[in-house]
Amino acid sequence: MDSTIGSQLESCKPANGILGCPSDATLGHHVARRLVEIGVKDVFTVPGDFNLTLLDHLIAEPGLKNIGCCNELNAGYAADGYARSRGVGACVVTFTVGGLSIINAIASAYSENLPVICIVGGPNTNDYGTNRILHHTIGLSDFSQELRCFQTVTCYQV
Repeated sequence: MDSTIGSQLESCKPANGILGCPSDATLGHHVARRLVEIGVKDVFTVPGDFNLTLLDHLIAEPGLKNIGCCNELNAGYAADGYARSRGVGACVVTFTVGGLSIINAIASAYSENLPVICIVGGPNTNDYGTNRILHHTIGLSDFSQELRCFQTVTCYQV
């Protein structure tokens, strides 16, 4: 694995209280680079307000092509087909409404042992623990319900 992200992060250590991170030392940039490194050239996406920043990073990555889909289930099955033909597929959807909509396609890929990476956006860190109910959710202030759903139909979740 390329260790450039580690060396970039080393340069992020504050000097005199000033954070000096390179502009591309972000999680979104890292995810985009890693997708390219594992052989993904096309990412199937449905934009939503909880994944727009990540989509900006994916679009900016020269080795990736964003394939916009009309709904999450289509994005999931497109990533499934891509994994069958290319070895690994990837899709990106928004929090809860997107994740719960794509779960049938992800469960199908899981049952066929297909390597599909499903990235689901999430609320901002300052939304956790506020007991607020956010839009695109099922009306609970607990944001883990979607993660629990994916635990039964994926080999790894975070």
